[in-house]
Amino acid sequence: MGIRLQVILLSTFVVLAGAHPVLSAENCTYSKAVCDTRSVVFAIKAFDPLASAVRIGPELLVTSRHAIADEIDVRVNIVDKAPLTAEVVPSSYPGDIILLKVPGLPDGPELQPARIDLLEKVYSVGADVSRGKIRVYPPGKIMFLPAKGFPLARLHHDAYSQPGNSGGALINSSGHLVGIVTSGGDGRYEAIPLHAIDALKKASGSKHRQRSREISGAIRICVLKLEETRSIQRRRLAVEEAKALKTSCRRSQNRQLMDLAAQMLGLTGHVESSIQVFQKSLKQDPYALNTRIGLLVSLSLGRRHENSLPHLRWLLDNGVNDLQVLRLAIQSGVWGGDKILAERAFRQLKEINPRMAPTAKRFLTNPPPKPKTQAR
Repeated sequence: MGIRLQVILLSTFVVLAGAHPVLSAENCTYSKAVCDTRSVVFAIKAFDPLASAVRIGPELLVTSRHAIADEIDVRVNIVDKAPLTAEVVPSSYPGDIILLKVPGLPDGPELQPARIDLLEKVYSVGADVSRGKIRVYPPGKIMFLPAKGFPLARLHHDAYSQPGNSGGALINSSGHLVGIVTSGGDGRYEAIPLHAIDALKKASGSKHRQRSREISGAIRICVLKLEETRSIQRRRLAVEEAKALKTSCRRSQNRQLMDLAAQMLGLTGHVESSIQVFQKSLKQDPYALNTRIGLLVSLSLGRRHENSLPHLRWLLDNGVNDLQVLRLAIQSGVWGGDKILAERAFRQLKEINPRMAPTAKRFLTNPPPKPKTQAR
């Protein structure tokens, strides 16, 4: 069965030479309340070549911390005016948001905050890399509210986002702010909930400068290690390199960076380290679908099918019928000793992709010998 890893960042590693996304009045086909939200979202440039930020005060923006890393100054693009320079407000808050103070930011509206309900329609608003403007993207719905008891848990939704949107606004149909866009992929996206902004403000200011440097520096090191690892182009990463990647990304406390590190460790032969990093990431947010699916891929690579079963049951119980999940459920159900799970996944697979049913049925009725579990 084919394996593909699920986690992407929405702004990291995107290169946009010379482009300056601005507000554009064209081609917004949604309601006026939704389209007008573009005026509170700005394109920015810092550690990432392009990301987004949302106005939350007269001279105050919030954006994704992974887009800033340890940069001190940030360029903010302003419609029909020269770019402004924003100052990064130091913060010890461990989540993926940070404040930007922008002296001289032109007067403008702020979005009203709103509570969000499960299955409510939402839109992502952010900088469009290819079109060079702030854009409202096609809507989706809220899949999971933030898990209770997990301070860094996120909103989970399926409203489309793309590179450059990190730090943008997640809004409802009334044009009210419900979250800050951060990461996702394969139809599963995430946003920082609004209560995190209050926590961020309390943990921001000059007295948080030292801890802010530590977190932000770890983000930079992690991203550079990831880029370095990608450029190596070899099948197995050396033990020392794998350890450095694992350590730097765990220190960042940034879940999507930990997911990328876990993904890379799994692809380069360090399956057990990959599993450990995914598990640490999942402890931040048990509803993180891409993290859980990434963990399942690594467990499958390590042939730890019994350990996969609780995660597969959770995904199916929560309505995730991703084709890859169903294939893994059939495989691990058979080899892990849960035939009921395997048959349940087969029934769902037959409904969404009948062409795969004969192959899956043969695996169910006449499976190959179970592979030996890899040594840890």
